[in-house]
Amino acid sequence: MTDRVAEETTGAYARVADAPESWPVERSEERFRGAKCGMRTDWVEMPGANGEGRTVAARDYMDHPGAAAILALDERGRVLLQRQYRHAVGHTLWELPAGVLDVAGEGPLATARRELVEEAGLRAATWHRLPDFFPSTGFSNERIHLFLARDLSEVPEEEIDFVREHEETDLAAEWLPLEEAVRAVLSGRLHNGATVIGILAAHAAAGDGFASLPVAGEH
Repeated sequence: MTDRVAEETTGAYARVADAPESWPVERSEERFRGAKCGMRTDWVEMPGANGEGRTVAARDYMDHPGAAAILALDERGRVLLQRQYRHAVGHTLWELPAGVLDVAGEGPLATARRELVEEAGLRAATWHRLPDFFPSTGFSNERIHLFLARDLSEVPEEEIDFVREHEETDLAAEWLPLEEAVRAVLSGRLHNGATVIGILAAHAAAGDGFASLPVAGEH
């Protein structure tokens, strides 16, 4: 057994991994429901002061269906970025194509495929998973599923059954070499969470030709 394998199976690496857990909820109340998400208050049973006894504490959070984001990488090693106005943060941001999981019965990969067609007019023959993540764990249950899409082809306009409206009518697109995208992240030029994580993860995975990434499938 190599030192690296031993460390991954018995050392700190083996112990450091997020895991599902759910503390008892005394009651839960929906405070607001909008078009994409809602707000809830849960009264959660927790340890008391100094770990003694039990208490119940209210926790407010955004109830969100989740989203899928796509790092589309072309044959020249360039990443597709799209510029979009984001009212909540008062910025126009360069982002990966992405969309909310708001279609009943549609999993993250299916959403990613659909969004890539609708937002970018592209299909991908090769899909891998990049790390998914929770963008705001203290306030939201949103989970963003990240995908690497390669072997791209353009979709004829007549096959795209999607009408852009609101912020999406002003989308601009740029293809940026992956190395330059990394520099843009590290210099603070890019701020969207999925974009930052996707670019850095894809750059790290490119070292072995993406062989370490799992092939994408619904789960």
